[in-house]
Amino acid sequence: MNRYSTKALLLDMDGTLVDSTPGVEKGWTRWSKTHGIDPQSVIDICHGCTSEYVLARVAPHLDVATETAILDGFEIEYAGEAIVRPGVAALLASLPPERWALVTSASREVAVTRFRLGGLPWPAVAVVAEDVSQGKPSPEPYLTAARALGIAPQDCIVFEDAAAGVASALAAGCRVVIVGHHVAMQPGVIGRIDDFSGVLLQQDENGLTLTLG
Repeated sequence: MNRYSTKALLLDMDGTLVDSTPGVEKGWTRWSKTHGIDPQSVIDICHGCTSEYVLARVAPHLDVATETAILDGFEIEYAGEAIVRPGVAALLASLPPERWALVTSASREVAVTRFRLGGLPWPAVAVVAEDVSQGKPSPEPYLTAARALGIAPQDCIVFEDAAAGVASALAAGCRVVIVGHHVAMQPGVIGRIDDFSGVLLQQDENGLTLTLG
């Protein structure tokens, strides 16, 4: 078991706290087909990224606000299919509100819906797609979350599942735990988990001690 001292946890949502991949891919596939775009070419780049980021690469001629609203509708329609990963509810229940933040590429409406359907507590600090000018893989989302908590990025540990999110966190100066097996180990990544069932937390006057089982 590996133990790490940290001041806060910064948590991605889709693919990390909840397994929403099937629903996300259904939404993008449905959208792609309406525009005559190869769905696989979109799925290959969509994970961990904002709709704006993806649209700029696959359909820059379309109106971002209009298409994002359509995509959010699809995500909300499929939100009930998402499954909260084992151990997530217990982890969030054990975290003081000033010691964690949600950092997601989803819109606020989609994120709130996922948390509500999953029975998860909404955080005091949540950085969503609308809160940043540049989404992941830019470091801005994680820098914004750390700033909101009043904690230096290097004193935060990030849990992420996607390459864009890992790149964002590392560029912000955070340490990273990868969830799942879609991203390779690299400098700055301190561990890998399949779910949160083996993640333990202890709190003291200096912050948190994180144990990865």
